[in-house]
Amino acid sequence: MENSSFQRSTPNSSSAQPLRADILENPLQTYLVGIIISMCGNVLISISLNIQKYAHVRQTQRGSQPYYTSVVWWFGLALMGVGELGNFAAYGFAPASLIAPLGCVSVIASAVISVVFLKETVRPSDIVGGTLAITGTYLLVTFAPHNASHITAHLVQYHVISWPFLLYIFIEVVAFCILLYLYKRRNVKHIVVVMLLVALLASVTVISVKAVSGMITESIKGQLQLIYPIFYVMVIIMIASCSFQIKFLNQAMKMFNATEVVPINFVFFTASAIIAGIVFYQEFEGLALLNIFMFLFGCVLSFLGVFLITRNRPKIKHQDRNFIAMDTIPARRSTDKVQPEAEIQPHRSLADKLICSKAGQTDD
Repeated sequence: MENSSFQRSTPNSSSAQPLRADILENPLQTYLVGIIISMCGNVLISISLNIQKYAHVRQTQRGSQPYYTSVVWWFGLALMGVGELGNFAAYGFAPASLIAPLGCVSVIASAVISVVFLKETVRPSDIVGGTLAITGTYLLVTFAPHNASHITAHLVQYHVISWPFLLYIFIEVVAFCILLYLYKRRNVKHIVVVMLLVALLASVTVISVKAVSGMITESIKGQLQLIYPIFYVMVIIMIASCSFQIKFLNQAMKMFNATEVVPINFVFFTASAIIAGIVFYQEFEGLALLNIFMFLFGCVLSFLGVFLITRNRPKIKHQDRNFIAMDTIPARRSTDKVQPEAEIQPHRSLADKLICSKAGQTDD
């Protein structure tokens, strides 16, 4: 009887081994899927930005219709939507502390595309910055937390009422109110103040986006999560935080140069996303000290790379219709501009009058 029972249990144990193997492999597969989706989304975003930039340049040179009437511009906008959708989906497969720093892939790809297709010059800082950003990306992917937890409605509810998150959100609300008071009432228009407002909103955005994306992913797998109220609460928080984040970011782009806004926003957004992932989703739990150090070192390298790539980027030169470029005139090597003479000159200059008077005296 013992032998027969052992024989009956053997098939079950042998059939359970592939299941356990699949369970062990799924976290890594899910992790890699999130990385690939995020990188592809960031590349699409960089392509869309360069397409929109090309549409702006072409419409400016023609000087005819607004940019939003161009089919090329709308195509770039559609690509940006697909790329952002990819980033949204990536949060459901990989940790938020990894997806956020991978935004440097968009900066690297945008620099390469602008050099190849828009014929921008390659600077030494671009090469050094690209090397640092690629090295930082490799360290991020290698040493980031590889745990791919299943984001369910019960898990989100548990983290929402946990004391670390409640303390974190209290500190964030107080800091946001102080910064908003300085920005609105005291008229403190410093770039750090504005970008900190964006970063504080971004941390809430990351938490809600990962919750919504994770619950949708679990629903697709077969565990329906859309019936829980917490899902729709997170959707509302996601939409509201994204809207105000875009509002403050647009204000920063109006007040400051893009070469200042882009690197500071990348650093602040990445830092807030990592902190949000640590506090809310406990993504660094059980991670070795060496992995944490190398992950943070990869973040620093990515920050430096993005700063070097975006520093002092050449601006688009708009042609002034009141001036003629000298390089368009044959046999002229100067790149200065001259203003065309008017057809009617009612008032002559003092030099012209002196020359005419001398000519008249000579004739006499």
